[in-house]
Amino acid sequence: MIAHELLSSGGLGAVSFDAIARRLGASKQAVLYWFPTKSDLLAAMFVPWLEAEAEGAVRAVADARDRTEAIECFVRAIAQFHFDDLNRFRMMYLVPQTTRRRSNDRASDAAVKKIHPVTSRLYNALADRLEGNNDAARAEAFAIHSAVLGIVLMVGLADAVHDPLKHREEDLIDTLIRSLTAI
Repeated sequence: MIAHELLSSGGLGAVSFDAIARRLGASKQAVLYWFPTKSDLLAAMFVPWLEAEAEGAVRAVADARDRTEAIECFVRAIAQFHFDDLNRFRMMYLVPQTTRRRSNDRASDAAVKKIHPVTSRLYNALADRLEGNNDAARAEAFAIHSAVLGIVLMVGLADAVHDPLKHREEDLIDTLIRSLTAI
């Protein structure tokens, strides 16, 4: 998708309806026909990335022998997926939060219907390997995913302002895993 190429080559600021139209050699109206709102465009990018993130997590925990190994495999898979492409992470988790949604934006509702099954698969992959009842395990899986995203967020922030972190990414992930698996 052209929007992915623009993101990779120019960052978030490069992704616009005008830029996509120029790359296609089409009018902005032609692009708006397929993606009438920014939410439509974001969903077209976001959902496949979320599916790739979930698939990586599912694969990572598939052969985990116990809770500790499942958490470690899950955390490493999610972190690596996002460290590999911080611009993709920004588009997935930051841009949708900053894009104003109109109350009648049906495309966003349609995107949510696509997102829920994917996030369920992501969280259930880990929750199935945790102890406790289903609701508690699912909440824990969500919290673990959120903790990984928090580290990625801070790494991305440091990257964006060219201020290197004192700790290496690997050390941060190792510390998180130790914290999550300490008994």
